[in-house]
Amino acid sequence: MDVSSSVDERRYQIQLEGIAAALEDKGVIDAILSGPRKSILFAVVSWADRPKLSLPWIRIASKEDAAVAALKVRTMPRENGDFTCLSKMLRFVTDKIVPQIPEPALKVVVDVSGDGSDNCNTDEPAKAVRDEMNGRGTTTNGLPILEGREAATLEGWYRENVMGGPGSFVLPANGFEDFGRAIRQKFVVEISGNVPSPGPFASSRQ
Repeated sequence: MDVSSSVDERRYQIQLEGIAAALEDKGVIDAILSGPRKSILFAVVSWADRPKLSLPWIRIASKEDAAVAALKVRTMPRENGDFTCLSKMLRFVTDKIVPQIPEPALKVVVDVSGDGSDNCNTDEPAKAVRDEMNGRGTTTNGLPILEGREAATLEGWYRENVMGGPGSFVLPANGFEDFGRAIRQKFVVEISGNVPSPGPFASSRQ
């Protein structure tokens, strides 16, 4: 979850509520309970200059579990930073978060959402870390928030630098006010495995 300087308190709360409400959504819960294990493991990383694990891995296997996870999301303390260091976040997730998954997973998916491209001065491009993650079997999906000065180009940047792995896709939010709709739809697609066809609202890689 993007917490860089472009994300003010209102936008931060919109993201928190969007994620929490998506976890509580009947369509999302039905998708979870219809899966091969009838459960998912879920974690949240906040990122700007530096990434931080804001919600450690938690199992969701019921409506009650989803409510607990949603409450934890709504009460996550705010992290702050100036820049959009997406490459550092992907490296952190690759090296620290994915290896902490508490049991073997049938599928590992990393959701990346934000309102800007990587603007950190780093020797490791986001695309290179993305490729490494994909090579290790992790799928990376993008939810670019199309608001502000990069609104016209951000979806394409996410397609080239974030989306990768089997069944990967980019599903944009048309501004922060649309984030809740987009993350809810994204969760259903990822959990059910019904990857959207390429079109005006999504780009996918089969």
